[in-house]
Amino acid sequence: MARVKICGINSADAIDAAVEAGADWIGFVFFRASPRYVTPIRAKELSARHKGGPPRVGLFVNPTGAMIADVLAEVRVDILQLYGAGDELAGLRARFDLPVWRPVGVSAASDLPEALKGADALLLEAKPPPDATRPGGNAVQFDWALTKGWKAPGPWLLAGGLDPDNVATAIRLSGAEAVDVSSGVERAKGVKDPELIRAFIRNARGPAG
Repeated sequence: MARVKICGINSADAIDAAVEAGADWIGFVFFRASPRYVTPIRAKELSARHKGGPPRVGLFVNPTGAMIADVLAEVRVDILQLYGAGDELAGLRARFDLPVWRPVGVSAASDLPEALKGADALLLEAKPPPDATRPGGNAVQFDWALTKGWKAPGPWLLAGGLDPDNVATAIRLSGAEAVDVSSGVERAKGVKDPELIRAFIRNARGPAG
Protein backbone atom coordinates (compact mmCIF):
# COMPACT_ATOMS: atom_id res chain seq x y z
CA MET A 1 0.00 0.00 0.00
CA ALA A 2 1.58 3.24 -1.14
CA ARG A 3 1.90 6.31 1.04
CA VAL A 4 0.47 9.53 -0.35
CA LYS A 5 1.40 13.20 -0.30
CA ILE A 6 -1.14 15.79 -1.43
CA CYS A 7 0.85 18.87 -2.42
CA GLY A 8 -0.22 22.42 -3.16
CA ILE A 9 -2.82 22.63 -0.39
CA ASN A 10 -4.30 26.13 -0.45
CA SER A 11 -7.92 25.84 0.65
CA ALA A 12 -9.96 24.60 3.59
CA ASP A 13 -11.76 22.06 1.41
CA ALA A 14 -8.46 20.65 0.20
CA ILE A 15 -6.83 20.18 3.57
CA ASP A 16 -10.03 18.76 5.06
CA ALA A 17 -10.35 16.21 2.25
CA ALA A 18 -6.67 15.23 2.39
CA VAL A 19 -6.60 14.74 6.15
CA GLU A 20 -9.95 12.99 6.36
CA ALA A 21 -9.02 10.62 3.51
CA GLY A 22 -5.82 9.66 5.31
CA ALA A 23 -3.05 11.43 3.39
CA ASP A 24 0.38 10.63 4.81
CA TRP A 25 1.74 14.11 4.11
CA ILE A 26 0.25 17.44 3.10
CA GLY A 27 2.29 20.00 1.21
CA PHE A 28 2.34 23.79 1.22
CA VAL A 29 4.01 25.62 -1.68
CA PHE A 30 6.04 28.68 -0.64
CA PHE A 31 7.02 29.68 -4.17
CA ARG A 32 5.32 32.78 -5.54
CA ALA A 33 5.41 31.72 -9.18
CA SER A 34 3.22 28.72 -8.46
CA PRO A 35 -0.59 28.91 -8.79
CA ARG A 36 -0.62 26.89 -5.56
CA TYR A 37 1.40 29.43 -3.59
CA VAL A 38 0.29 30.18 -0.05
CA THR A 39 1.62 32.77 2.35
CA PRO A 40 2.99 31.45 5.62
CA ILE A 41 0.05 33.04 7.44
CA ARG A 42 -2.47 31.33 5.16
CA ALA A 43 -0.66 28.01 5.60
CA LYS A 44 -0.86 28.51 9.36
CA GLU A 45 -4.61 29.12 9.15
CA LEU A 46 -5.14 26.00 7.07
CA SER A 47 -2.87 23.85 9.21
CA ALA A 48 -4.72 24.95 12.35
CA ARG A 49 -7.85 23.25 11.06
CA HIS A 50 -6.24 19.91 11.96
CA LYS A 51 -4.12 19.86 15.08
CA GLY A 52 -1.52 17.15 14.78
CA GLY A 53 -2.42 15.16 11.70
CA PRO A 54 -0.08 14.22 8.87
CA PRO A 55 3.36 15.84 8.60
CA ARG A 56 3.44 19.16 6.77
CA VAL A 57 5.90 19.47 3.89
CA GLY A 58 7.10 22.95 2.90
CA LEU A 59 8.13 23.32 -0.74
CA PHE A 60 10.77 25.96 -1.49
CA VAL A 61 12.58 26.92 -4.70
CA ASN A 62 16.15 28.28 -4.59
CA PRO A 63 15.73 28.84 -0.87
CA THR A 64 17.84 30.94 1.42
CA GLY A 65 18.07 30.29 5.12
CA ALA A 66 16.21 33.53 5.79
CA MET A 67 13.37 32.51 3.47
CA ILE A 68 12.87 29.23 5.31
CA ALA A 69 13.21 30.87 8.72
CA ASP A 70 10.50 33.40 7.89
CA VAL A 71 8.09 30.57 7.04
CA LEU A 72 8.96 28.52 10.10
CA ALA A 73 8.35 31.56 12.29
CA GLU A 74 4.69 31.44 11.23
CA VAL A 75 3.73 27.84 10.55
CA ARG A 76 4.66 24.32 11.52
CA VAL A 77 6.65 22.55 8.82
CA ASP A 78 7.92 19.04 9.46
CA ILE A 79 9.82 18.37 6.21
CA LEU A 80 11.59 20.68 3.76
CA GLN A 81 11.23 19.92 0.03
CA LEU A 82 14.00 21.96 -1.55
CA TYR A 83 14.41 22.71 -5.25
CA GLY A 84 17.69 24.24 -6.30
CA ALA A 85 19.39 24.00 -2.91
CA GLY A 86 22.46 22.35 -4.42
CA ASP A 87 25.44 22.36 -2.12
CA GLU A 88 23.45 24.32 0.46
CA LEU A 89 21.09 21.41 1.13
CA ALA A 90 23.07 19.77 3.91
CA GLY A 91 23.66 23.10 5.61
CA LEU A 92 19.96 23.99 5.53
CA ARG A 93 19.10 20.58 6.90
CA ALA A 94 21.51 21.06 9.78
CA ARG A 95 20.44 24.64 10.47
CA PHE A 96 16.74 23.82 10.80
CA ASP A 97 17.12 20.26 12.07
CA LEU A 98 14.37 19.06 9.74
CA PRO A 99 14.30 16.21 7.23
CA VAL A 100 14.92 17.29 3.63
CA TRP A 101 13.49 15.88 0.43
CA ARG A 102 15.54 16.45 -2.72
CA PRO A 103 13.63 16.55 -6.04
CA VAL A 104 15.34 14.91 -9.01
CA GLY A 105 14.34 15.45 -12.64
CA VAL A 106 14.30 12.23 -14.67
CA SER A 107 14.10 11.60 -18.40
CA ALA A 108 16.37 8.55 -18.72
CA ALA A 109 17.78 5.80 -16.52
CA SER A 110 21.06 7.72 -16.31
CA ASP A 111 19.24 10.46 -14.37
CA LEU A 112 18.32 8.14 -11.51
CA PRO A 113 20.41 9.17 -8.50
CA GLU A 114 22.94 6.90 -6.86
CA ALA A 115 23.18 8.92 -3.65
CA LEU A 116 20.95 10.98 -1.37
CA LYS A 117 23.49 13.84 -1.33
CA GLY A 118 22.56 14.99 2.13
CA ALA A 119 18.82 14.50 1.76
CA ASP A 120 16.60 12.18 3.76
CA ALA A 121 14.49 11.19 0.76
CA LEU A 122 14.24 11.77 -2.98
CA LEU A 123 11.29 12.92 -5.06
CA LEU A 124 11.48 11.68 -8.66
CA GLU A 125 9.59 13.56 -11.37
CA ALA A 126 10.01 14.36 -15.05
CA LYS A 127 12.45 17.07 -15.98
CA PRO A 128 10.52 20.32 -16.53
CA PRO A 129 9.71 21.32 -20.12
CA PRO A 130 12.02 23.97 -21.65
CA ASP A 131 9.35 26.66 -21.29
CA ALA A 132 8.38 25.77 -17.72
CA THR A 133 8.28 28.53 -15.11
CA ARG A 134 8.42 26.06 -12.23
CA PRO A 135 10.90 23.24 -11.51
CA GLY A 136 8.05 20.89 -10.53
CA GLY A 137 4.28 20.68 -10.56
CA ASN A 138 4.14 20.66 -14.35
CA ALA A 139 1.92 17.57 -14.74
CA VAL A 140 4.58 15.81 -16.84
CA GLN A 141 5.36 12.10 -16.59
CA PHE A 142 8.54 10.17 -17.19
CA ASP A 143 8.71 6.48 -18.08
CA TRP A 144 7.69 4.84 -14.81
CA ALA A 145 9.32 1.55 -15.77
CA LEU A 146 12.74 3.20 -15.48
CA THR A 147 12.73 2.83 -11.71
CA LYS A 148 11.71 -0.82 -11.60
CA GLY A 149 15.26 -2.19 -11.36
CA TRP A 150 16.84 0.92 -9.85
CA LYS A 151 18.72 0.47 -6.60
CA ALA A 152 17.46 3.51 -4.71
CA PRO A 153 19.95 4.99 -2.23
CA GLY A 154 17.14 5.72 0.24
CA PRO A 155 13.43 6.45 0.52
CA TRP A 156 11.80 8.03 -2.52
CA LEU A 157 8.48 9.28 -3.85
CA LEU A 158 7.13 9.20 -7.39
CA ALA A 159 5.65 12.46 -8.69
CA GLY A 160 4.69 14.17 -11.92
CA GLY A 161 1.62 13.65 -14.06
CA LEU A 162 -0.17 11.43 -11.56
CA ASP A 163 -3.94 11.44 -11.16
CA PRO A 164 -6.66 9.16 -9.78
CA ASP A 165 -6.90 7.25 -13.06
CA ASN A 166 -3.23 6.37 -13.48
CA VAL A 167 -1.78 6.25 -9.97
CA ALA A 168 -2.33 2.51 -9.47
CA THR A 169 -0.62 1.72 -12.76
CA ALA A 170 2.22 4.12 -11.93
CA ILE A 171 2.81 2.35 -8.63
CA ARG A 172 2.78 -1.06 -10.27
CA LEU A 173 5.19 -0.10 -13.07
CA SER A 174 7.59 1.97 -10.98
CA GLY A 175 7.63 -0.02 -7.78
CA ALA A 176 7.11 3.23 -5.84
CA GLU A 177 6.12 2.94 -2.21
CA ALA A 178 5.05 6.59 -2.00
CA VAL A 179 3.49 9.04 -4.45
CA ASP A 180 3.09 12.82 -4.60
CA VAL A 181 0.28 14.61 -6.46
CA SER A 182 -0.72 18.22 -7.00
CA SER A 183 -2.23 19.21 -10.36
CA GLY A 184 -3.69 15.72 -10.83
CA VAL A 185 -6.28 16.39 -8.12
CA GLU A 186 -7.34 19.82 -9.37
CA ARG A 187 -10.47 20.88 -11.28
CA ALA A 188 -8.68 24.03 -12.48
CA LYS A 189 -5.09 25.22 -12.18
CA GLY A 190 -4.39 25.75 -8.50
CA VAL A 191 -7.90 24.70 -7.40
CA LYS A 192 -8.01 21.39 -5.57
CA ASP A 193 -11.05 19.12 -5.94
CA PRO A 194 -11.93 17.23 -2.74
CA GLU A 195 -13.47 14.34 -4.68
CA LEU A 196 -10.33 13.92 -6.76
CA ILE A 197 -8.20 13.98 -3.61
CA ARG A 198 -10.28 11.22 -2.06
CA ALA A 199 -10.22 9.17 -5.27
CA PHE A 200 -6.45 9.52 -5.62
CA ILE A 201 -5.78 8.31 -2.10
CA ARG A 202 -8.24 5.46 -2.47
CA ASN A 203 -6.76 4.32 -5.79
CA ALA A 204 -3.16 4.62 -4.56
CA ARG A 205 -3.99 2.26 -1.72
CA GLY A 206 -6.11 -0.20 -3.66
CA PRO A 207 -4.96 -3.09 -5.84
CA ALA A 208 -2.46 -1.85 -8.43
CA GLY A 209 -4.03 -1.65 -11.87
